[in-house]
Amino acid sequence: MDSFYAGWFSLIPPILAITLALLTKEVIFSLFLGILSGTLIYSLGTGLNPVTGTIGTAFELITDSADLNIIIFVCLLGALVSVITLSGGSKAYGKWAASRIRSGKLALAAAAGLGIVIFIDDYFNCLTVGTVMKPLTDKYKISRAKLAYIIDCTAAPICIIAPVSSWAAAVGSSLEATGYYESGFQVFLSTIPLNLYAILSLVMVFTIICTGKDYGPMAAAERAAASLKTDSTDETSAHLAEASDCGTVADMLLPIVSLIVFAVISMLYTGGFFTEGDTYLNIEAAFGKCDTSASLVWASFGALLTALFLFVPRKLMTFGGFMNGITEGFKSMVPACSILFLAWTIGAVCRDLLQTPEFVSNQLAGSHIPAFLLPAIIFVIAAFLSFSTGTAWGTFGILIPIVAPAAYTLAPQLLTVSLSATLAGSVLGDNCSPISDTTILSSAGAGCDHIEHVSTQLPYAMTAAACCIAGYLAAGLTNANVLITLGISVVLMIVSIFAAHSLWKKTARPH
Repeated sequence: MDSFYAGWFSLIPPILAITLALLTKEVIFSLFLGILSGTLIYSLGTGLNPVTGTIGTAFELITDSADLNIIIFVCLLGALVSVITLSGGSKAYGKWAASRIRSGKLALAAAAGLGIVIFIDDYFNCLTVGTVMKPLTDKYKISRAKLAYIIDCTAAPICIIAPVSSWAAAVGSSLEATGYYESGFQVFLSTIPLNLYAILSLVMVFTIICTGKDYGPMAAAERAAASLKTDSTDETSAHLAEASDCGTVADMLLPIVSLIVFAVISMLYTGGFFTEGDTYLNIEAAFGKCDTSASLVWASFGALLTALFLFVPRKLMTFGGFMNGITEGFKSMVPACSILFLAWTIGAVCRDLLQTPEFVSNQLAGSHIPAFLLPAIIFVIAAFLSFSTGTAWGTFGILIPIVAPAAYTLAPQLLTVSLSATLAGSVLGDNCSPISDTTILSSAGAGCDHIEHVSTQLPYAMTAAACCIAGYLAAGLTNANVLITLGISVVLMIVSIFAAHSLWKKTARPH
């Protein structure tokens, strides 16, 4: 269907959906209402019937915008979690880890470390880290909201600065598509030191873990978890009572390791590394050409087969029990899949129907701003666009072709930091948005209520964002001096955490 340039009206659907979700705590209702508001604007603007056009367009977009490979991957991973739990692997891993990790701080540090190690893809990261770490964080009465935050802030942030990842491939291809660069990968590497949001998110995660200086809704969630006033049970935890007592740590780890191995092999395969005719394709190029979502389906299916041959012949469960575990795993992922469908749809409403990215980009291109403000303004615009559409990839895909020539013309010395700000802002918006698939999967992976995850993480993300803006202002004034920019940003980040914690302690009501 043809798109319609809605101007300022194109901002209504995401703002309405996000506002309603935060106020009502009903994510599916809010997203659906946001979709209908967008298709109503489209119908009125293009002369369609206000009733049939609005409803018909909405359902057409729901069916057209879904990435079924990701839905299949999420369901298969839910199934893998379920059968691992029923095999007794999770129970055995919990006992083993508890004998070595003897504090909540170490448990959180282990979760963050695992999130950094799994840098290939953010979807894979979100669900895998949650699967492995939930039993341990539950043992130490760490809130699911805290685990979801750790997962979310070591997913996209680490993927956007990892040289070998699906995100690096997407950024590199977007850079090369501008025609300004021969090697998008080399330019991507140059953006890493000034990708402030990714770096500051990791600094914040480890500072919070080491100091325990929580504040805002996260501190309240942690206090509730410590006093057992939390709903940290989910279907996976409920299955522990049914789990085999004969499982081992290997029954937990081998399927997860096979998932990682199959993911890497599948990405190389779909990228042409093993294909006849592409014999000399290097690993970097293969990751750049890979079909990430299809690769993750192959990987999760391979891991599930590994679990089947690992569990059933050893009689940890019957074949019927294994298939029942798959069914239960699929069921556990229905809420996440429902939100994903609607999040993709509202993104399509903004991107394909109402041209929200074009509107925001035009506002940037038509502005006359001092050169030193360019990185900070690009960061804010990218964050707003990513927050509104729920997609970091779509945001930097739209903005990079605009930012590259604009920065080159206005301030060539700020070209690299402007591209870094584009990527950093895209990750910030993705990290905060209730309609972001990474945010949704972080909630699902941690077994945390989605809106609770959004509301507890938002103050932390805004703290990091404020420090990023200060850093990018410093970059603009110093011609992108890396040491000065990073030094100011990191110091300000640490000071802000302590100040926010101190302020929260003074203003929080006693319990």
